[in-house]
Amino acid sequence: MLKIESHFADLDSVTLHYLAAGEGDVVLLVHGIPQTSHEWRYVMPRLAERYRVIAPDLRGLGDSSRPAAGYDKKTLADDLWQLLHGHLGIDRFFVVGHDWGGPVAFSLAAQHPQAVRRLAILDVVIPGDGGDFSQGGRRWHHAFFRTLDLPEALCYGREKLVVGWLLDHYGQRPNSISAEDQREYFRTYTTSGAFRAMLAFYRNLPVDAEDNRAILAQNGKLKMPVLALGGAESFGRGIEVLQSLQRVADDVRGGVMQDCGHWIAEEQPGVLCDELLAFFNGDLGDVRA
Repeated sequence: MLKIESHFADLDSVTLHYLAAGEGDVVLLVHGIPQTSHEWRYVMPRLAERYRVIAPDLRGLGDSSRPAAGYDKKTLADDLWQLLHGHLGIDRFFVVGHDWGGPVAFSLAAQHPQAVRRLAILDVVIPGDGGDFSQGGRRWHHAFFRTLDLPEALCYGREKLVVGWLLDHYGQRPNSISAEDQREYFRTYTTSGAFRAMLAFYRNLPVDAEDNRAILAQNGKLKMPVLALGGAESFGRGIEVLQSLQRVADDVRGGVMQDCGHWIAEEQPGVLCDELLAFFNGDLGDVRA
């Protein structure tokens, strides 16, 4: 039976918790919000049959430490670079990022293009790409979470309500994330400092957009192959993901994942694994715009 191991890495300004399984070429899985490395529970075993899979908890979230600062995606990407390159001695790898893990993965690829073999982005667009990150207010929680002080005041003691609402409403169905799995997310998002760290991901959006515009102006679009997938239902971003990545990368393929909303890795893990394995292997896969 495949064993998924839990580890900790003490880096420059943060301690990262990460899961690891398998052997071979490395695949880095970067989770979103309000999730943790637990998001990849269905994906890791399948990918680990062929690859060495590493799934960290991002700074401030999951079982990683919760520094006061460093939640711009450039710094979060540097955490991952320190983990893979500095701590684990890995020079080349594939990267998959979902939700806020997508902009972190993009920043990692933009800062270290020689290291990222292929990049997959799931149901998120890239800040600073020229599009509307918050869909004209449809993603209402973006503006709310970026408001200073008010979310802390209104959500203190109600973190489970907020996280649970997002998990229930952003998938294709209210039970897309089971009660048991929601409890695992509640376990860490209700601990001291986690909700504050979560808000900081959103509050750094203007910094992220400027950082991305600057590195694109300096280096041009990403050159490595990119897979862009958006969920078709509910709050899934659909074709917007492909359109966003086409603005920031030269070699992009992908499209819309049917029968799922925002939680692609948890709603359609089998189809996602098929797409990722084909993509890593150099094939085009089946999902198309």
